[in-house]
Amino acid sequence: MPAGDSIAPGGPKPGGDGFGSIIKDAVEQIDSSQKGAETEISKAVTGESPDLHKTIIALQTADLKFQLGLQVRNKFIGAFEEIMRMPV
Repeated sequence: MPAGDSIAPGGPKPGGDGFGSIIKDAVEQIDSSQKGAETEISKAVTGESPDLHKTIIALQTADLKFQLGLQVRNKFIGAFEEIMRMPV
């Protein structure tokens, strides 16, 4: 790698992956886990999947991901409000 092409760890990638794309990916993962849980529920209700443990695990995983996303959002909003209160 040439000397001028070094990238700081954790920094934006050359492909344009910035903060917005990271948030978008996280929201898509949460949505995907919610949809997966809904699929497992429908399989359990119709009797297609007799494994109730798999359904419960999918539900709990989706719930935990949603709760984590909600807490991260709350922290971002709190930080933004704190920045807005700073004197200029």
